[in-house]
Amino acid sequence: MTEADSPEEAARKLFAGPCDFIWGSTSAEQLPPEKLNEVAFVGRSNAGKSSLVNALTGRKALARVSQTPGATRQINFFNLADRLMLVDLPGYGFAKRSKTESDAWQEMIFSYLRRRSRLRRVLLLIDARRGVMDSDEMVMNLLDQTAVSYGLVLTKGDELKPSEQAPALEAARAAAAKHTAALAEVQLTSSFKGEGIAALRTHLASFAQ
Repeated sequence: MTEADSPEEAARKLFAGPCDFIWGSTSAEQLPPEKLNEVAFVGRSNAGKSSLVNALTGRKALARVSQTPGATRQINFFNLADRLMLVDLPGYGFAKRSKTESDAWQEMIFSYLRRRSRLRRVLLLIDARRGVMDSDEMVMNLLDQTAVSYGLVLTKGDELKPSEQAPALEAARAAAAKHTAALAEVQLTSSFKGEGIAALRTHLASFAQ
């Protein structure tokens, strides 16, 4: 195998290719037809979902980045080179949301997870500075119920001291070990510095058609 054919290089080329926003859904009844395998990104409000999608695709504004927690209120679909669908799910855990809004969020996400037969992986984003919180545990239980395999991705790793990174990873692995659908591997990333982005691209590219 030549270097150009390596999984890492193939993943780099895939994510450097065209990637376009094609659909936004505010309810499970408005989801687009399933034509490609899907990978979904979910996490607490302001956990860095949009920043990670932008970092993976090498773009600055593919997914909207907001300083206001809870800004993403719909399910956004991005077509990656007609080979993979990237799905940005609304954030959760925003304190100012009413219980009605929180319940509506849970129903929309639960419906999405149950209905998508071509959903191949969910990435659950955890702010590395805060670790797994109660609201994250709630979503992990939800993912366990739907039997969708998911992996924890620690974001904002550049904001941890080097001595804090290993304990943060170990704590996240311990949390994942308690859940039936969670993968054992936990990835540490930094959208700002690019740490862990290449490895995550390679992981996700394995689901591309």
